[in-house]
Amino acid sequence: MKKITNEEFGGERPLYKSRDLLLEHVTIHLGESSIKECKNIEANDCRFEGKYVFWENDNVVCRKCYFAQSARSSVWYSRNIRMEDCLVDAPKMFRRAQHIELKNVNIPAGEETFWDCSHITLNNCKIENADYLFMHSSNITIENYHQDGNYSFQYSQNVVIKNAVINSKDSFWDSDNCTLIDCEINGEYLGWYSRNFRLVRCHITGTQPLCYCENLILEDCTFGDDADLALEYSNVEATIRGRIHSIKNPTSGSIEVDEVGEIIIDNNQKAPADCKITVKC
Repeated sequence: MKKITNEEFGGERPLYKSRDLLLEHVTIHLGESSIKECKNIEANDCRFEGKYVFWENDNVVCRKCYFAQSARSSVWYSRNIRMEDCLVDAPKMFRRAQHIELKNVNIPAGEETFWDCSHITLNNCKIENADYLFMHSSNITIENYHQDGNYSFQYSQNVVIKNAVINSKDSFWDSDNCTLIDCEINGEYLGWYSRNFRLVRCHITGTQPLCYCENLILEDCTFGDDADLALEYSNVEATIRGRIHSIKNPTSGSIEVDEVGEIIIDNNQKAPADCKITVKC
């Protein structure tokens, strides 16, 4: 493997079509497509300032690297990407990429990141300012995670998230086969139009959560007092611990809840209109 140490590059395509390359303490200055169409690249303690860094790459490892704000759209159309202990100030970081693994990565500027990506694994990561995160992405596994950003996981498929705090309105809209375990989800209109959405021991806040859902499962979940008008037009099997502000017109299934402020069943309930609601106290 060729090794480049303590060098600086800039302009357009300085390392284009490289193979089997180790970069250590390298700086990529302003320019475009610095490491494009490459294969088997390792970068340690490097700084990336130019945009479109890793496009159409195979097998990239970044350790302790920094992506400046100007390094926008850095990992697109690439495969087999691993990042560890990195800081990413660049927006739109991942797009149409596959087999991505992030560990101990902080992304303070995560806007429009992870669009149309697949086979994503995140462990101990934080993403902020992340509107429209994970749009149309699939096969996602996340653990020990914190997120601030709205409209996340819309149209996502096959997602498993454990031990996370997700601050995001309109999250998981029109999603398929998503499971959240031991998570806190804060934001209005959670999970509308989702299919096979399962939440286990989760805490949910925000108005009108989980409406228009098909095959929704809640296991020992809790709700904040602002989570009103919940479960409207949803097919649901739920055990809810503690108090929920209000439940409105669930379509079918069963709900077991410790305490509810109000149950609203009116003439707008949709067929089959046979949801069984059991209130313990």
